[in-house]
Amino acid sequence: MFRKFILTFCLMLGLTVTGVYGKQPPIYAEDGVAINGYDPVAYIETISAQEGSNEFTHEWMGAIWKFTSQENLDRFVASPEDYAPQYGGYCAYAVAKGHTATTVPDAFTIHHGKLYLNYSKRVERIWRQNMNNFIVKGDENWPGVLN
Repeated sequence: MFRKFILTFCLMLGLTVTGVYGKQPPIYAEDGVAINGYDPVAYIETISAQEGSNEFTHEWMGAIWKFTSQENLDRFVASPEDYAPQYGGYCAYAVAKGHTATTVPDAFTIHHGKLYLNYSKRVERIWRQNMNNFIVKGDENWPGVLN
């Protein structure tokens, strides 16, 4: 009953629910490309969503990551955990609620030097209203929501 309520709630918000139906990969990657081809280092270093280039790519955790420059690629290779989005790039709000959902590049938050992505700008606004509590719940739920 509770699972049905959560599914209905998420669908009302427009979330794409995936975690309920089977094991998900540890990195959200459409067509094998992490975070829709956006540069994870740029998010942290410039607080902006910048599309990466096919010229600067790196395979990590089963996904291809794209970067805007060789410098950003090198930073990531040296310390991927410092730049990769939390919860594998799945929607942070969805993970806090116990499932996974896709994300869009421009719905993001940098909090204490960590990148959190969201399903949409609307969900990002909800996320930001209670972000610290959602992070606690997300940390508790991750990576269990992948099952």
